[in-house]
Amino acid sequence: MYQKDVTAEEKQELDEALQREIQAAFRTDEIRRSQPAPQDEMRAGMSYFHETIWNGLPKFLRRVDTALKGIGVKERLPHDVPLIQFSSWMGGDRDGNPRVTPDVTRDVCLLARLMAANLYYSQIEDLMFELSMWRCSDELKQRVAILEAQTKKESKHYTEFWKHIPPNEPFRVLLGNMRDKLYNTRERMRQLLANGKSDINLEDTFTEKSQILEPLELCHRSLCETGDKPIADGSLLDFMRQVSCFGLSLVKLDIRQESDRHTDVLDTITNYLGIGSYRDWSEEQRQDWLLSELRGRRPLFGPDMPTTEEVKDVLDTFKVIAELPEDCFGAYIISMATAPSDVLAVELLQRESHIPTPLRVVPLFEKLADLESAPATLSRLFSIDWYLSRINGKQEVMIGYSDSGKDAGRLSAAWQMFKAQEDLVKVAKQYEVRLTMFHGRGGTVGRGGGPTHLAILSQPPDTINGSLRVTIQGEVIEQSFGEEHLCFRTLQRFTAATLEHGMNPPIAPEPEWRDLMDFMAVIATDEYRSIVFKNPRFVEYFRTATPELEYGRMNIGSRPSKRKPSGGIESLRAIPWIFAWTQTRFHLPVWLGLGAALKQALEAGPGNFDTLSRMYDLWPFFRVTIDLVEMVFAKGDPRIAELYDNLLVPEELKPLGEELREKYNETKSHLLKIARHTDILQGNPTLKQRLRLREPVITALNVQQAFTLKKMREQTGQGTQSESPKSTKPASDPVTLNPTTEFAPGLEDTMIITMKGIAAGIQNTG
Repeated sequence: MYQKDVTAEEKQELDEALQREIQAAFRTDEIRRSQPAPQDEMRAGMSYFHETIWNGLPKFLRRVDTALKGIGVKERLPHDVPLIQFSSWMGGDRDGNPRVTPDVTRDVCLLARLMAANLYYSQIEDLMFELSMWRCSDELKQRVAILEAQTKKESKHYTEFWKHIPPNEPFRVLLGNMRDKLYNTRERMRQLLANGKSDINLEDTFTEKSQILEPLELCHRSLCETGDKPIADGSLLDFMRQVSCFGLSLVKLDIRQESDRHTDVLDTITNYLGIGSYRDWSEEQRQDWLLSELRGRRPLFGPDMPTTEEVKDVLDTFKVIAELPEDCFGAYIISMATAPSDVLAVELLQRESHIPTPLRVVPLFEKLADLESAPATLSRLFSIDWYLSRINGKQEVMIGYSDSGKDAGRLSAAWQMFKAQEDLVKVAKQYEVRLTMFHGRGGTVGRGGGPTHLAILSQPPDTINGSLRVTIQGEVIEQSFGEEHLCFRTLQRFTAATLEHGMNPPIAPEPEWRDLMDFMAVIATDEYRSIVFKNPRFVEYFRTATPELEYGRMNIGSRPSKRKPSGGIESLRAIPWIFAWTQTRFHLPVWLGLGAALKQALEAGPGNFDTLSRMYDLWPFFRVTIDLVEMVFAKGDPRIAELYDNLLVPEELKPLGEELREKYNETKSHLLKIARHTDILQGNPTLKQRLRLREPVITALNVQQAFTLKKMREQTGQGTQSESPKSTKPASDPVTLNPTTEFAPGLEDTMIITMKGIAAGIQNTG
């Protein structure tokens, strides 16, 4: 629009197009009126592959080729060894989500394969337009001749079919055959989704990634042999890399289930067999029985075994894994893993379900105690000959940032994860196993979030070794992959940080630093738990001082906010836990415990200030930990939290809020002292300015939300008796949009819009 060569007519047309976009945005309801199904989440997530990742990946790999060429490496990256791979939990994460059923998992897998076939079909048509050359290798000529002979024999309409592709265009002949087979592949997936069956023979479709790569590789070889290597290394090479990365399923679906659900299944089986209750057995008894069954061949149960709905759901999930193509799935992740038997249990259930190629089993250690025992768990597994043979020298372990932080506070959780990774690597080296760490990071600092580059560089030495897995949460996927240039930058940061960590690893902490961190972690955990879990007033304060109870009205996702309907903070998921404190700009899970730890560390010895300062200057892990908390303080405002207290919290709970705000200010003071800053974000003026510009708008939304929550709770009998403003006349549009709300017209819509606005302003949800 602002280019000099734009004509007056073109500018007018651009103005009108911009007006249409703005008007369409204003006329679109910004509130999701119903909870999305897992399939809806999958479609939304997969749209990023279609819009940005599909084209962004080959562009990034081409840039890597250019960088390698710049340092004297003549060969391009091999197309059949994907540098980056994508997986998904959408439709596979059934941990505490009853809406993710075996049928949902099947539908999601078929839908992903349909999307992949659509993308491949479109790409093949583009290649057919591009590869018009007549000159080719003898190998390609022979393949085309075979295709012609087969088609003459099988098709009654040979003449009509071939007249569209002249015989002197061999590449188009081969690609045309692929296009027809992709059409069948796409239609078969469509029929299976619609009817559960298809009249298209499996032999007439692509069933493996290698079946697509082989003819593409033939085209590439032919072009190279006939002097057309620049053409071969263009769109054709990009497509070969896309096929190698995405496969026929676009993304591999990880299955996640809670360990206790597997215990229920095995308890049902042992009771059916009349050998006792698996749940009541000791860990040693469980391992002995599991290993004896894994080494044997007898079936454990028949169709007459009585099951509950929950047990049947787990068994049916394994059946779906067995039925679908193996490239649909990635890992089987066990949440709340605590012991070796949790891993062996899944291995046994996979064998019992006759899964042709069992999924790799990944324990997820989440609670502080589980992280502490994780090295011993892995050591025991590696000491089992059967298991060591099963994993073939490779093991993946996932560590959970969200639940560990909710369990012990962020400082203690971060330090325990650091130590656990070090010990896990030592165990893996002892047994000569290649270990891949899977980092279950959330979008916020309280759930392990933060700048990607810094997060990777702050990991312990020797824990990455050229490969790692990380989660990109739905709440921040737009920031990472919303535009093609963002996709490129995200891939660039992951790759650069991984390489830098390997070639220039961070220093190992000195013994003195370790001792001080151990000391502070104990204090931080005690402080955190004394308030969150042991203070009888805390749960009620949390639920009245924050919009936690109203969180579910946003319909953010398909999963319930709690693993179990009843229960307190323990059963609450990390996302609503962090979300609630983020909305009030208090961010309690991030800093609680840190202030007490720093204070006692400074008081414990006169030299500890210098030690902490050296840790901040020289140790990436400690510096990143402190800097991220400082960034959260820049987004926080205890005065806003006080406003919520004054409007929403009963009088008898207000002293607790005052106590917490004192701890907030104390923590902030100690943090600035350690960082040797006179003001928050002193070392990051750019971010400080951006936050300063957004702060007035966010504050206005906070004030509106606090008063809206007060009126909503008063109508349900949960409010306090404080005065609210008199200008509460609702807008007319929300009345029409949400006429069935139990609140006064406009209140619920206002509350939801303020939640979304605050999250957008702070750039975090949960």
